[in-house]
Amino acid sequence: MTKQKVAVLGPGSWGTALAQVLNDNGHEVRIWGNIPEQIDEINDQHTNTLYFKDVVLDGKIKAYKDLGQTLDGIDAILFVVPTKVTRLVAKQVADILDHKVIIMHASKGLEPGTHERLSTILEEEIPADLRSEIVVVSGPSHAEETIVRDITLITAASKDLEAAKYVQAIFSNHYFRLYTNQDVIGVETAGALKNIIAVGAGALHGMGYGDNAKAAIITRGLAEITRLGVKMGANPLTYSGLSGVGDLIVTGTSVHSRNWRAGDALGRGEKLEDVERNMGMVIEGISTTKVAYELAQQLGVYMPITTAIYKAIYEGADIKESIFNMMSNELRSENEWQEDKK
Repeated sequence: MTKQKVAVLGPGSWGTALAQVLNDNGHEVRIWGNIPEQIDEINDQHTNTLYFKDVVLDGKIKAYKDLGQTLDGIDAILFVVPTKVTRLVAKQVADILDHKVIIMHASKGLEPGTHERLSTILEEEIPADLRSEIVVVSGPSHAEETIVRDITLITAASKDLEAAKYVQAIFSNHYFRLYTNQDVIGVETAGALKNIIAVGAGALHGMGYGDNAKAAIITRGLAEITRLGVKMGANPLTYSGLSGVGDLIVTGTSVHSRNWRAGDALGRGEKLEDVERNMGMVIEGISTTKVAYELAQQLGVYMPITTAIYKAIYEGADIKESIFNMMSNELRSENEWQEDKK
């Protein structure tokens, strides 16, 4: 593929790691952010020490404070901003953009209030004549590993297979591989909802439970993620893939996961406000828990793990008691898909 100009909106850990992948592949990468000191550091020191202490970025990666300059003549835009500001940034992009581009996002969450997926937000805010079908970049990936070029396999999902193949081509190399998928609903819901289960898995660890409990919550967590996603229109097979069980494993078992670390701290008895302050980064699983709980109530979907975590975070219930009750009381058939059809 010829050299592409790609704007990465959001110089967080994942945005920075993906920018490096694109740069490794010979593309022109522009990172945009709204913290002047961070932008200056990337340009002057070629580091982003807020997220990576010992990583030096290629000097070809340029950071911008001005969104207009960032988007000038660009071929593709990658949104990697927190869920809660995706709509705001998309509005800003729509106001500035003057030509058609490929639109991608690599964030994982559901919008509070509207319950909307991020691709839906981007579709609503960016006019169709200025963009492709949205491409979702999602899967089992820790930025801390991708930034040191560890092997990573994820998914590029879009209703338009050609758009997904374009994203697959600009990102894929010897250590970073993308597989295409057209189940946007499945890929997005899997990426968002697994963060809730990761909080629960971390809480079990913080409470002192071992691998048996970890396997239980991940497996039953996958079941309830799938139930909600299918109700929303997803293909159940997606949850068996990279963006489903793959992402759930990597997020629900690793200290690299901020959602797992947040749950671990809650399980050890720390208060939520202290956990959020000490983390210093967005914990998407916290806000996604509320959205998923509300969706489950609205759609009539059984989600006991999500409910337990919701009650602990938003209703002040003791997280140890909530999770213990959830793990103790769930008596169901494992082959629930067959039972539901009876």
